[in-house]
Amino acid sequence: MYRKIMSFLKAWKESPQRKPLILQGARQVGKTYSILEFGREHYENVAYFNFETNPKLNETFAENISPDYLLPLLSRIAGQTIVRKSTLIVFDEVQLCERALTSLKYFCEEAPDYHIIVAGSLLGVAVNRAKFSFPVGKVDMKTMYPMDMEEFMLAMGEGELVEQIKSSFRTDTPLPAVLHDAAMRLYRQYLVVGGMPECVMQFAETKDHILVRHTQDTILTSYLNDMSKYNNLNEIKKTRIAYDNITVQLSKKNTRFQYKLIKKGGRASEFENAIEWLCLSGIVAQVYRVDQVKKPLENYRDIDAFKIYVSDLGLLCAKKELAADDILYMTEELNDFKGGMTENYVNVQLTANGYRTYYWESPRGAEIDFVVQRDGKLIPIEVKSADNTKAKSLRIYMETYHPEYAIKLSAKNFGFENGNKTVPLYAAFCI
Repeated sequence: MYRKIMSFLKAWKESPQRKPLILQGARQVGKTYSILEFGREHYENVAYFNFETNPKLNETFAENISPDYLLPLLSRIAGQTIVRKSTLIVFDEVQLCERALTSLKYFCEEAPDYHIIVAGSLLGVAVNRAKFSFPVGKVDMKTMYPMDMEEFMLAMGEGELVEQIKSSFRTDTPLPAVLHDAAMRLYRQYLVVGGMPECVMQFAETKDHILVRHTQDTILTSYLNDMSKYNNLNEIKKTRIAYDNITVQLSKKNTRFQYKLIKKGGRASEFENAIEWLCLSGIVAQVYRVDQVKKPLENYRDIDAFKIYVSDLGLLCAKKELAADDILYMTEELNDFKGGMTENYVNVQLTANGYRTYYWESPRGAEIDFVVQRDGKLIPIEVKSADNTKAKSLRIYMETYHPEYAIKLSAKNFGFENGNKTVPLYAAFCI
């Protein structure tokens, strides 16, 4: 299956400023598969080392982490000679070996001709919590996310439709109705299946939602296991409670996260470590409110006001035990959940495209779902789950900040009118 990360990896390989690469991201997003596929296509051989399946690897790094010492030993363990430039060295689940991560500093300084990629599912947690020297400035870093809507459609064999969607987005020209309807069906399928590569592959091959749900449940179980394995004992219960509650809060009219809804009398001091763990592990993402829409947006964020979205729509549906048909036909029983789920979907697409997302709220309660910096401009994005695009809040925002244009995401076809760029939900990946 095509993954956009491949073009980044090719550019990394060719860069004269290349450093060891750290590829981080949540479990099961396809890090290992993508690295090994890239290695097979672009190198003569791949030397792969997994610190989870081979715990004895830690001993190799215990005494000395200079490349001169490590390379002969790693060649012996891999059963092949590691050759500069033509061998890709891969350290997987590297969060389990702190010294392997520290060794990247010396690979950068003393052996820059060796190409090395390290991957880890809980690197954010490890780096934030461990007492060791992180190789600051000596590594390239990239976060990998679940498959976005474009990658999903390509996996479904819809390459031609993807190109037509991109063209309509550029020109604000409506798609023919039959294509628009087909793309909306694919969008609803994506909500059910999500972007975990294994789930997408199973669905592409079998169209079996029950099989996909079983795989999603397995991934959710692995997340719960990680909370137990890589967390402080007294934080495990809080982390699980917080994670369970995030999906509940998405069903609320106001999706701003509230600690008191986790448990009666819940406070930030009690649960903020749990939220931090979930964010660092890549399972969820925080979107902060900005008090003013000015550059840089980060300077105006309110650290006490935020929303939390999960990293994958399929896992969200599995966690809520939503039947596939309820999503595919958007039944009325889901009315309370549609808004939060649609916002979550848009945040996934924007994050995969590299945006840092924020939301805005006026003193009188007008709210814009997302504000992003796009092509140097601060652009508001209003999200509707259906084709009702009346947006009083957007009008207030436009009168207050006079942006060059606004983006309205909904079930409506492409268009541009009165400074509003109308974009169908399935085309959020184009932004």
